[in-house]
Amino acid sequence: MSDLLAAARAWAADDPDPQTRAELEAVIARVEAGAESTDLADRFDGTLEFGTAGLRGELGAGPNRMNRVVVTRAAAGLAAYLRDTGHGSGSVVIGYDARHNSDVFARDTAEVMTGAGLTAYLLPRPLPTPVLAFAIRELGCAAGVMVTASHNPPRDNGYKVYLGDGSQIVPPADTEIAARIAAVGRVGDVPRGGAGTVLGEEIVDRYLDTTATLVGDGPRDLDIVYTPLHGVGGTSVERVLEAAGFAAPAVVEQQEQPDPEFPTVAFPNPEEPGAMDLALELAERRGADLVVANDPDADRCAAAVPGPQGWRMLRGDEVGALLAHALLARGKRGTYACSIVSSSLLWKLAAAAGQPYAETLTGFKWISKVEDLAFGYEEALGYCVDPEHVKDKDGVSALLLLCELAAAAKADGRTLVDILDDIALAHGLHATDQLSARVTDLGEIAAAMDRLRTTPPSELGGLAVERVDDLSTGSADLPPTDGLRYRLADGARVIVRPSGTEPKLKCYLEVVVPVDPDAGVDAARIAAAGRLDALRDDVKAAAGI
Repeated sequence: MSDLLAAARAWAADDPDPQTRAELEAVIARVEAGAESTDLADRFDGTLEFGTAGLRGELGAGPNRMNRVVVTRAAAGLAAYLRDTGHGSGSVVIGYDARHNSDVFARDTAEVMTGAGLTAYLLPRPLPTPVLAFAIRELGCAAGVMVTASHNPPRDNGYKVYLGDGSQIVPPADTEIAARIAAVGRVGDVPRGGAGTVLGEEIVDRYLDTTATLVGDGPRDLDIVYTPLHGVGGTSVERVLEAAGFAAPAVVEQQEQPDPEFPTVAFPNPEEPGAMDLALELAERRGADLVVANDPDADRCAAAVPGPQGWRMLRGDEVGALLAHALLARGKRGTYACSIVSSSLLWKLAAAAGQPYAETLTGFKWISKVEDLAFGYEEALGYCVDPEHVKDKDGVSALLLLCELAAAAKADGRTLVDILDDIALAHGLHATDQLSARVTDLGEIAAAMDRLRTTPPSELGGLAVERVDDLSTGSADLPPTDGLRYRLADGARVIVRPSGTEPKLKCYLEVVVPVDPDAGVDAARIAAAGRLDALRDDVKAAAGI
C-alpha cells in the first residue's frame, strides 16, 4: 500500500492538469483515511498501451487512464522514435475529434513535438479521422496523431499514431515507441515549444475534393437520411455529397451537432442496439431510399435499407460486398483484402474478377499494409475505398460510393438488396452474425478462451468441426494473435477472440447456403438464420458466456 500511495503522490506532483491532479489527490486522501484502495489500485494497474487502435481508455488521473500526463509521455516517446529513425527534422500533423479533452491533448502533442525540434501542424477544427490520414501523405509528414476514441463510451478518449505512409503503426514500431514512452522521465522535464501551425481549411477542401472525384457521372436521384451520431462527420458528408451532385441529405436533428456526451445513444456506435433508431424513424416518415451513418470520428460507415418488414440495418459484411462489387465492376485492379473475422465472400468476389485477395488480422492497421491494396474492409463497418489517398478506413468516402451505387440501382428500378441477391445467386448466401459478451472482469475472457482451448467442441450448430486454428501460434500469412478459428462443414466458420478495444469476448459466425434459383434468396436467408441461431447457442455454451 505504501508503494501505491508513493507512486500516486509522485504522479499527482507531476500532473500539469489541475483537474486530474485534484481528482487524484482526493482519491489518495480517501485511501489515507481508510477507504478501499480498489479505485487507486486500478488507476495504477499498469499503463495504457498501444493496442488495435493505439492508446484508448477512460478519462481520469493515473497511468491506466487517458490524461495529459499519459498523452505528453506518448508524444515524447513518438518524438524520440522519429528522431532515432532519422525523422528528427520532419513534421507531424495532429487531428482531433469533439470528445472531452481532445483539443487539449492535441495541443499538448503539438507543444511536445515542437519542443523536440519537429514541425507540428494541427488540423483547423474537430474533423473526421480520415482527414488526418489524408493530410499525412498530402503534406509529406513523418507521422500523424489523431486524438479520438472512435465509437467508445463518452468517458473514453484515445490516441492513434500513424507513420509517414499514412497508415497506423504496427509491430515493431508500436513496441519501439512504447519503449521510448517508458523511458520518459518526469513530464515536467519534457521540453515544450510553441503550439505549432494551425492549418487552414484548404487541407479539408483538398480531402473533400479528392473524395468527391471517386464517383463518376451517373444518376443522383436518392432520398438520403444521415446521422453523424453526435460526431464530427456531418459537415464533411454534407459537403462531399453536394460536390458529387446529390441533394442534401435529411440529417437527424437531435444528433446533428458534435456533443461529447452523446445524449441520445447508450453507446455512440451504429452497431449497438438503439443507436440508429432516430435515423430509421426519420427515414420511415420520409419514405427515404437509404439511411447512412458515421460513427463519432467518421471513419466507419453504416447503412440501412427499406424492406417488406420495414427498415433493416445492413451488416458490415453486406456493405463490404456491395462496395467490392461496385469497385470490381468498374475494373479497379489490385488486392482486395479483409480481416479474418470478415466474410469469406470477398475472396469469391475477387477470384471471380481475377483479382488477388488477402486476409489479415483484425484492425485496419493490418489491412492498410497489404501490398497493392485496391479495397479493404472489416466487418466492424470499416472500409477503405481509396487507398491511394487515405490508407485507412474512411466512412466519408465509403458513404459516398454506397450512395452512388444505391442511386444507380434506383434508376434501374432496383435496390441494394437486389444487388445482394445477385451476389448470393452467383456465390451462395454468405450470412454472418456476431455473439458479443461484455465483461467487468477481464479474467472472464481469459477463462472462456482457456475453456475453448482445453475442451474444443467437435460440432457447432449441427455442423462438424473440420479444423481448429489456434491463431496464437501465428502462421506464414498471419502474425500471432489471441484467437481461435473453427472451420466447419459446408463452408461455415466461427472465430472467437478478445476485443482489442473494449472489455468484450467476440464470436464471429458465418454460414454459407447455396441459393436454389426456384426457391429464391429469401428461402436461403431463412435457412441461414436457423443455422446461425444454432451456431450462436452452441458457441455460447462452449465458451461458457
